[in-house]
Amino acid sequence: MNFISVSFLIFLISIFTLYWALKKRSWQNALLLGASYLFYSWWDYRFCSLMLISTIVDYTMGLGIENGASLARKRAFLALSIVTNIGLLGVFKYFNFFGANLEILLNSLGWEMAPLTLDIIIPVGISFYTFQTMSYTIDIFRGQLKATPSFCNFATYVFFFPSW
Repeated sequence: MNFISVSFLIFLISIFTLYWALKKRSWQNALLLGASYLFYSWWDYRFCSLMLISTIVDYTMGLGIENGASLARKRAFLALSIVTNIGLLGVFKYFNFFGANLEILLNSLGWEMAPLTLDIIIPVGISFYTFQTMSYTIDIFRGQLKATPSFCNFATYVFFFPSW
């Protein structure tokens, strides 16, 4: 769904109206989360699962960091968050780049290598939400932020469609 389309305008007005009709904050956040999933799935529903994985990991790691019994345990939770997110970003955004450069390197050394590429589309906004969820766990680790107990609130923060 394009931001400058009639369908987006109808979508936005509908969500805005429903949002203000709901009185409880939890219902409003659930509406925004559902609307955000609908918005992203409009482009390609398969990438919603990737965003959900990142969200679950960082929500869980944020709680683990905040409730960690020792500094080593908190660091382990932070490391898992960073490795997971950078790993996802690396596979989807940079795998073909590194594969092509490895092929060039090995061919220049005289070793024949078949092209090493993934035939996938880069998910829209992957860098944005990857660094957004990672900043959440980093801020909790630094003591600048408290982990939210509500998964819905955190997922709405990550997925909120107008922020993209």
